[in-house]
Amino acid sequence: MPMFDMPHYVPDYPPAEPLAKVRAGLGWVQDEQMLSCFLASARCGCFMQAARSLNLKSTLLRKKLAQLEARVGYPLFVNRGHALVLSREGRQLQALLQSSLSSKPQAMTALDAPVLVRLAVAEPIMQDILARNLVAFVRQNAGIRLDVSGLDAQGLAQADVVLWLDDEAGSVPLPGFAGEAPTRLAQLEYHPHIAKRYSRESNRPVCRDDLRDYMLVQWQGEAQVAALAPWNRLLNEREAGVTRVPGYDLFSQLIKCSACIGLLPHYAAQLDRGLLALPGLLEAPMRRTVWLAVHERAAQAALVQVLVTMIRAAFEERREWF
Repeated sequence: MPMFDMPHYVPDYPPAEPLAKVRAGLGWVQDEQMLSCFLASARCGCFMQAARSLNLKSTLLRKKLAQLEARVGYPLFVNRGHALVLSREGRQLQALLQSSLSSKPQAMTALDAPVLVRLAVAEPIMQDILARNLVAFVRQNAGIRLDVSGLDAQGLAQADVVLWLDDEAGSVPLPGFAGEAPTRLAQLEYHPHIAKRYSRESNRPVCRDDLRDYMLVQWQGEAQVAALAPWNRLLNEREAGVTRVPGYDLFSQLIKCSACIGLLPHYAAQLDRGLLALPGLLEAPMRRTVWLAVHERAAQAALVQVLVTMIRAAFEERREWF
């Protein structure tokens, strides 16, 4: 059966040419994207994956394939069990196109060229807020090259899009980062947190002195953050009962699974209902702001704009957290 469950698609334009005549050349197809859709679908054996590899919507890819089938006059794909395979005519056309392209290597390079997008992002934002949306972005855009880095000097120097945490209410662009004024996405308030299973209401810490019987944990990435100084000062004053770790994921696991208390954004309980915030233990509020900036060299790139839209959507979906 043809891929659209109909015997043959009857086009509005002149009758389809037999493949024997099509072999004379490809002048009848001016739409290189149509040919890319066919060849990618033949390689992948899956319309959805082919669309992802070309950074197209699957509906557009299917439309292009339907037009190609109509022009050729034959079904090009058949469903065999749960597998999508080329029909006899589809295999002939694939061989014809590959032969033609091998003699014209520049014919489709513009369509196949990878698009590089560089994202530098603070680790807590990536793990807590952005990860699920980024997975969806990659799934839908399998044909791009995406480089994700932390906020080290090299990552910032190369980044097209930067997502970072700042202590100031009125931030300025990162040093050496040329672009429009950054966008404020959210303000985070930080509190000590503990896993509920390790804290009964009767003995729950309610003041700073109550913390003396607990192991306190710190992610090293926040050890020098000025906005978190009240907490960091407490840890520095201790001679024992402190664990410092380099990885944010391990830091989070220590709080969830080891009866430790650590500093987390106020939305932590939204991510894990087993966590409990302990506000009021320290003398001053601790707040940081999430900022987004796009480098001027990449601001007009279509996939950079798609990435920025995805980031904004990730925060908008969680607006009630902030």
